[in-house]
Amino acid sequence: MSLRDFAAYLGVSDRTVSNWEGGGASYQPRAESQAVLDTALGRASGDAKTRFAAALGVNGGGPPVAAGIGVDSHKFLPVFIGVERARRLRTHMTPGAGAEWLESSAARMDHPEAKECVLHVFACGVAVFRLVQPHKPASLTELAVWRYRSYATDLPWARERLRDLLDEDHSRVPNPEYVLSLYWLISSPWTGSAYDTALRLLSTPSVLVDRGAAGGPVPLDGSVEESLLATGFDHPDIVSFGVRGVSTGYAGWSGVAYASLSGERSLTVDELVTCELSVQALWCFTRQIQQMIEDGQDPSMPEQYGWRFLRAAYSRLSTARAQETAQHVLMREAIMKTSGLAERLRAAQDALRESVG
Repeated sequence: MSLRDFAAYLGVSDRTVSNWEGGGASYQPRAESQAVLDTALGRASGDAKTRFAAALGVNGGGPPVAAGIGVDSHKFLPVFIGVERARRLRTHMTPGAGAEWLESSAARMDHPEAKECVLHVFACGVAVFRLVQPHKPASLTELAVWRYRSYATDLPWARERLRDLLDEDHSRVPNPEYVLSLYWLISSPWTGSAYDTALRLLSTPSVLVDRGAAGGPVPLDGSVEESLLATGFDHPDIVSFGVRGVSTGYAGWSGVAYASLSGERSLTVDELVTCELSVQALWCFTRQIQQMIEDGQDPSMPEQYGWRFLRAAYSRLSTARAQETAQHVLMREAIMKTSGLAERLRAAQDALRESVG
């Protein structure tokens, strides 16, 4: 476009655009002008965004383009073991460095395939195994199939490991569950709109897999992934919590996918893990209360972990703190919404209050 046409397209004066152009690389438009330009870029075609990114020497808002996919998978396997068992395990563990209001301890474990395995035991009676497994899959579909198939072996492994730690009869050890996972994207081959679509698919891998196949989950035809990357994929249950130019993040019904675009300004993997651990622990805790109700019991917990504990937890997770950045708030809100934890906390709180009322 000519200068005049571009000004008309944006709805600003010719002089304004002249000032931008004449100011050179050091010129910074006012905030309202930046918003107008951001909107124009957001509405541009995928081809235009790619050409714009190429002119700047970046890949359109993603991490450096690589030959293939590089991702760190963080699996979380929570299980309710009870306050007394948790107390016994924590005696020989290191106090956790996570949220102070949700007291926990941690210890490293050996896992046959994980780069790192840590057991987090919360004083409220929940244990969470966290497995870190780097991957360089040929496709998102391959990664999705691995995810489902490996959970099928990791869950029994976690139960056996817990049985050894508790030194109890196998029949008395509860089964760990799968709630949410976390994918930290390190490198990718995608640009433009395909990059955002890939992150959404990472947070909702079930759309790439036939989970009902005989013999376990199998990949859908490779054309499904290609088609979704080309045409886009979204779902009302997917919540974005990225910040333009800083990060790309999505929370879906299966987990969280995140890519750091600015190392100094984006969330760290430890911050994401800390939030996930809190959500996992409380989800498992409220699941135990729900199970008591479904078994025809009056739900009960030690007084320090009764309905007031859940009320405080709800407030901690749903209220922004003065020291938090907008990214922290967006991350927590997205994970809370997609996990359904807010509703579970309220329901469990009401059930415990009624049982002591």
